[in-house]
Amino acid sequence: MRPFELIPPIKDYIWGGTKLREQFGKESDLDRLAESWELSCHKDGVSIIKNGEFAGMPLTEFIEQHPEVLGKNCGKFSNFPVLIKLIDARDNLSVQVHPDDDYAMRVEGEYGKTEMWYIVDCEPGAELIYGFKSDISKDAFKEAIEENTLLEYVNKVPVKKGDVFFIKAGTLHAIGKGILIAEIQQNSNTTYRVYDYGRVGADGKPRALHIDKAIDVTKRCFPAVPYGQPEKVNMAGMWRTPLAECSYFSTEKFDIFRNMSVGYADTFCHVLVLDGEADMFSGDECIMHLKKGSSVFVPAGSDTYDIKGKCSIILTKEPKGGNY
Repeated sequence: MRPFELIPPIKDYIWGGTKLREQFGKESDLDRLAESWELSCHKDGVSIIKNGEFAGMPLTEFIEQHPEVLGKNCGKFSNFPVLIKLIDARDNLSVQVHPDDDYAMRVEGEYGKTEMWYIVDCEPGAELIYGFKSDISKDAFKEAIEENTLLEYVNKVPVKKGDVFFIKAGTLHAIGKGILIAEIQQNSNTTYRVYDYGRVGADGKPRALHIDKAIDVTKRCFPAVPYGQPEKVNMAGMWRTPLAECSYFSTEKFDIFRNMSVGYADTFCHVLVLDGEADMFSGDECIMHLKKGSSVFVPAGSDTYDIKGKCSIILTKEPKGGNY
């Protein structure tokens, strides 16, 4: 079964901007395009197949009809394991934390959330929040939330294009304003918000905080340092940069200057084009043109497909094992 492009659901959260439309060609009637869910089988937003014989079909329905496209590496998961987003933070996101699987399944009825951020672009001086400056007790954490002094204790990290952060469940974090991110995460939408800069929602009321749950799941130890920045490796026709490997996903960035092959026997993979243009071939047949913002699902199977051109992509697949 051949690869196909996906149409992402779009989210218009209050901190979102316009770069996903202007730079990545995402289409929506919404004014703010905060997030595009490039690969999603989540109930809060499902990707739609864009082209080919299944055009117009929700990805969830396609997978139900053709479970073999996931490959055997997904057999250990009860639900589709991964969710991939582009995120445009025109303003600061709330300071938040995600639970691990055990807590999330018991309390929320879905997976927890471990995630990886790749900084696609950022404005000068941009920074994000990653854990705490030092160890903090449970009581001191609660008091800082209740007294609106939490920002005095968090670890603020300057960022630049190409930085990578691996954020395990339980890590306090927040994307700062002026940052454009590719996020690869577990298939979960459970977030516990602990600080939101006093903002109000569309109803004019302060957005809900989830203090008790956040205190339950947050890891309050120091240090919380940035995930080690990877080094790219020169390969035939491309540069390869490993980004993250865990039980839920294996993610790499490829800067293609000639060609590379994609397709795996044991797992599907997803191709997200960050820059440039290329064509995807099946043998000598061009089956798809890729450009900045293209989101492609490649089914598991014995076939491989060649990407020919000059472009930068993030490739995500399911690992056999993992080191989470």
